[in-house]
Amino acid sequence: MAATADPEFTIGIEEEYLLVDAETFDLAVAPDAMMDACRAEMEGQVSPEFLQCQIEIGTRVCAGVTDAREDLKRLRACVSTQAQKHGLRPIAVSCHPFADWKKQHHTDKDRYNQLRQALGGVARRMLICGMHVHVGIPDPEMRIDLMNQLTYFLPHLLAMSTSSPYWQGEDTGLSSYRLTVFDNLPRTGLPPRLDSWAAYDRSVSALVNLGVIEDSSKIWWDLRPSARFPTIEARICDVSPRLEMTLSLAALTQCLTRMLWRLSRKNQRWRIYDGFLLGENRWRAQRYGTSEGLIDLGRRAIVPFGELLEELIELVAEDAKALACTAEIAALRDHIADGTSADRQRRVLAASKADGKGDQIAMQDVVRHLIEEFHADL
Repeated sequence: MAATADPEFTIGIEEEYLLVDAETFDLAVAPDAMMDACRAEMEGQVSPEFLQCQIEIGTRVCAGVTDAREDLKRLRACVSTQAQKHGLRPIAVSCHPFADWKKQHHTDKDRYNQLRQALGGVARRMLICGMHVHVGIPDPEMRIDLMNQLTYFLPHLLAMSTSSPYWQGEDTGLSSYRLTVFDNLPRTGLPPRLDSWAAYDRSVSALVNLGVIEDSSKIWWDLRPSARFPTIEARICDVSPRLEMTLSLAALTQCLTRMLWRLSRKNQRWRIYDGFLLGENRWRAQRYGTSEGLIDLGRRAIVPFGELLEELIELVAEDAKALACTAEIAALRDHIADGTSADRQRRVLAASKADGKGDQIAMQDVVRHLIEEFHADL
């Protein structure tokens, strides 16, 4: 690899939210007046999403989580304030607990009209939200090299982020049902092992030249080179109701990237495993969150997630110090101590039913809980 300046490992965070009626907790269409007000206040950091009940925000380029916290807090607060003016509330969750996807409509925008046409019926079920973390890596070859190694850790990030146990009022038995919906799209899932930036560019160009896709933004892998920025973009995570959890996951993504780069400076690297094995860990994270552990492929054993997390924290300790996010990395212990968002949602539902509430009211309590968590750190 050619000598280059050391990356700064800047980060950017994108989140997708759902809008719900403040009284019924049903999904609601984002009013034009609300979107206009958000655009005026957030200056290009907000946009509509595929469905009319969704809204997407993105932080500026941030040096680290301290900057990202202030920007993300401002963005979440703006969406909340403007939504309340229209009797709505935002929730940061990957699947609405009881909404019916068949009753939702996509945003009337050229990009989304074309997407609906290209994907057919699959697009209609896209009632899902995610969280993306960009890490700045200016050198394209380095992006590919680090991506190949970072893929190993995607199931760990997914496990901690899981927030979508329910679909249309039913408990799916999964911690991240979002991925079962998203994986129906083409060009999704774990990224393939890539030989070089040139090889990646040739593959993208082949699809573009055939008219299959317009550009690399239509490649929706769990981890990809960004189509717009000189970054690695991690897309594996469910969106987190709690702002501080989002920041800790972003910090860990940033630190893991720096750790792998640091190994390369010493002519070392993380072992690259077959996608078949990584896919099994992805499934375990999707199914169980943090409750059943993941496969440690080096040890060839299923290891409790708490033990894996301690190893991760130790692994990136030097990087967390360098990137000034030691506290956010350590906070992951507390974030998963009482389970993931999926676990908390299930506890809320169980408690409501234990109080004698019917299914619909109990599900509304889950949404109320999600609204509270969205606003807890603002």
